[in-house]
Amino acid sequence: MVDSVVLTVSGCTTPNRGYRPESRIVGAAVPFSSDRAQTWQPHPAWRRVLTVESHAAGEPLRVITAGLDAIPGTTMLEKRRFARERLDGLRRGLVFEPRGHADMYGAIPTAAVTPDGDAGVLFMHNEGWSTMCGHGVIALVTVAIEVGLLTLRDVVRLDTPAGRVTARPRREGARVRSVAFENVPSFVVSLGDRVDVPGFGEVRYDLAFGGAFYAFVDAASVGLQMTPAQFRDLIAAGTAIKRAVMASREIRHPVERDLSFLYGTIFTGPALGPGANSRNVCVFAEGEVDRSPTGTGVSARIAIERAQGRLAPGQAFVVESIIGTRFTGRMARELKWEGYEAVVPEIEGSAWITGRSELLIAPDDPLAEGFILR
Repeated sequence: MVDSVVLTVSGCTTPNRGYRPESRIVGAAVPFSSDRAQTWQPHPAWRRVLTVESHAAGEPLRVITAGLDAIPGTTMLEKRRFARERLDGLRRGLVFEPRGHADMYGAIPTAAVTPDGDAGVLFMHNEGWSTMCGHGVIALVTVAIEVGLLTLRDVVRLDTPAGRVTARPRREGARVRSVAFENVPSFVVSLGDRVDVPGFGEVRYDLAFGGAFYAFVDAASVGLQMTPAQFRDLIAAGTAIKRAVMASREIRHPVERDLSFLYGTIFTGPALGPGANSRNVCVFAEGEVDRSPTGTGVSARIAIERAQGRLAPGQAFVVESIIGTRFTGRMARELKWEGYEAVVPEIEGSAWITGRSELLIAPDDPLAEGFILR
C-alpha cells in the first residue's frame, strides 16, 4: 500500500463542489448487466492501483491512493532514487498509454521525511521522476483535503525531492477554492546567454531554477506563437533548445547533484487575455507540454523578473498558459542562498477532481509497461 500514514481512501466520498450530483449511478442503456459490472472483481494475480484523477489549470494529476508498497528512504531524494531504480516500469504502466497518455502526470504520496512534515510526494511524468511540481502541489493538496486523505487544515507541509513546500488551501467548508504554496528558494543562473540550435540558429535564453532548471526563451524570437495551433511546433522547438543548452553547458545545482539537470524550455511572451502579465508555455521531460502555466516555471520566472527590476515584493504576477488558464505568483521574500540572490515565490492556483479509478495490470499483459505515441 501507499504509506498508510497519509492515505486511507476506500469508501471516501467527494464533497459537494457547488453542483448537484445524481443520487445514484444510472445504468447504461445497453443490454448488459450494470449490477454485474459493479460487483465484478479482478483476478487475484492482477495488480490493482487506486487513483483520484484531477487537474490544476488544465494539467492532469493522477494521485495514486492505494496499490503500492511504502517507498523506502530517509530523504525524498532517496525515495526518488529508489523509484527510478525499482518502480520505473510501474511508472510507465501508470503514465503511458493505454492507461494514460503522452502528457499524463502523476503523484505518489509518501510518509513525510521531516519531523514537522505532513506528507511527502514523488511526481512522475513521461520521462521519469521530477524533483518538484507546482501544479502537482495545487492538485494534490486539493485532492488530499477534499477526499479526506488529510484532515482539514490551514497549512500543509509537503516534503519534495527539491525541498520543503508549504501550502495553504483556501477553503469554503470542505471545498478547496484555491491553493497557495511557498516554493523552494528560486534563483537566476544567467541572463541573456546564447546557444546555436539546429534549425533555429542562435537563440537567446535565460537560465533559472524554481524547483527545477528551465531555459526561458522569448517565443517571438524563434518565430513562434504560444497558441494551441502551434502545439507541435512548440514541442519541436522546445525539445531542440533543451538539447542544445544541455550540450553546451553544465547544469549544476549548488547543493544536490540529483537536481542538476535541465527539465525543460519555457517560452514566454505577452498575455493574450485581460488581466494577465504574461504567457508561459513549458515543454518539458520527453516533449511534454504543460497545460497549466507551470508552477515551478512561474517560480523561476519571478526570480528573473526580480533580477531585472520588474517585480516588487508582494506584487502579483499573473501568468497564463497555452490554453489561457492562470496561476498568480508573488515574491514572498528575498534571501541569499548558496551564493545566489534568491527569492521565495508564492504560487496560487485552483484544481478540480475529475474522477477516481482502479487501474488494473495483468501479469501477462504485453502492454503492462505501456507505450507512447507522438
